[in-house]
Amino acid sequence: MARRYFGTDGIRGRANSQITADMALKVGQAAGLAFRRGDHRHRVVIGKDTRLSSYMIEYALVAGFTSVGADVLLLGPVPTPAVAMLTRSMRCDLGVMISASHNPYEDNGIKLFGPDGYKLSDEVETRIEALMDGDVAPKLANAPDLGRAKRIDDVEARYIEYAKRTLSRDVSLEGLRIVVDCANGAAYKVAPEALWELGAEVIKIGVEPNGLNINFEVGSTSPDALARKVREMRADAGIALDGDADRMILIDEKGRVIDGDQVMAVIAESWRDEGRLAKPGVVATVMSNLGLERHLAGLGLTLERTAVGDRYVIERMREKGFNVGGEQSGHIILSDYATTGDGLVAAMQVLAVIHKQGKPASETCRRFEPVPQVLRSVRFNGGKPLEDPAVAKAIADATARLGDRGRLLVRPSGTEPVIRVMGEADDQALVDALVGEVCQAVARAA
Repeated sequence: MARRYFGTDGIRGRANSQITADMALKVGQAAGLAFRRGDHRHRVVIGKDTRLSSYMIEYALVAGFTSVGADVLLLGPVPTPAVAMLTRSMRCDLGVMISASHNPYEDNGIKLFGPDGYKLSDEVETRIEALMDGDVAPKLANAPDLGRAKRIDDVEARYIEYAKRTLSRDVSLEGLRIVVDCANGAAYKVAPEALWELGAEVIKIGVEPNGLNINFEVGSTSPDALARKVREMRADAGIALDGDADRMILIDEKGRVIDGDQVMAVIAESWRDEGRLAKPGVVATVMSNLGLERHLAGLGLTLERTAVGDRYVIERMREKGFNVGGEQSGHIILSDYATTGDGLVAAMQVLAVIHKQGKPASETCRRFEPVPQVLRSVRFNGGKPLEDPAVAKAIADATARLGDRGRLLVRPSGTEPVIRVMGEADDQALVDALVGEVCQAVARAA
């Protein structure tokens, strides 16, 4: 059954058009009612990134939650993993992050976490949607039972200390020159401070948010500025976070991108050597490169694949007991420490390996040669282009031509009105041709 509001990562859309104050009010009321569990005073934490629209959504959510009798603790601009962590540590019934992650400032979104700090299941989200579309008036709190709201002042210090404790006390980053790009987003204060406290020389970019510049020509989806700065400053490595800092990519000393697949390979091999892997393998999505799968097999490790979305990676990790997982895009989940992707914590793990080995990032972090992979997006305006017979035929023909030499994946994005077409095989020319043919068919149907 198609859902009306939730996608693969919470609710997301154009601010004040799709994501309105009225919708946020309904989300607060519905989620507050869905997580009632007993007669105690219920509490909700709300964090946000630096978008201008986050203020509007924050106050609407506060109105929603307090109207159903929940107290609200406001965290201000903090990374998404800080919200997940504080939901648990402050014994709250629900956590909320206001963010559209890597999207431009015009978009915004709402991510929800249960009392265990994990993102909600499809079933719970469906229940919240039903409440949003229903009549909640009879369930609103009586005047004496309305919730209260207050701000928490020491959130940044709490998160920095948590992040540092994911490394052994004897680990230092002293001697490393690191450029950190915070995407003018939620981690603009905490990420540089945490790395500095670990002993690194820190050079900052993307740390001047004005409400309108989040992810604009900076951050994990626009790494060129970071690559230039790394080369200019002759840094040992660069870290690019996204708007809510739940994902990251690395830049080596030569200015080249190190994606999430390479990061998972580095961490998995390091943890295997230290006896820290809970299971002999890694969980990743169908988007991860075939080269990662081959590399892990050479180490005696498996690669478990899931649908796209870090939520599905986490569900598989919990189901089968893995403690390392993630996405090629840079969501890295280390379940020994976190219940969701954490860009800063993942970066610290890799920087610790670089420091320990004493080799350049270009050697330490390039564990395998990626199989040629092509990813393109085709925007569409309503309708269901993947149900078009011509598109189905183009996909079937391309899949048949690839055979067992590669993979083809065609899927709708869970966060944007686009169709993603990904192909990979050792033959670059073949992949380019097949992806192009499928994209043309989708574009004609769109």
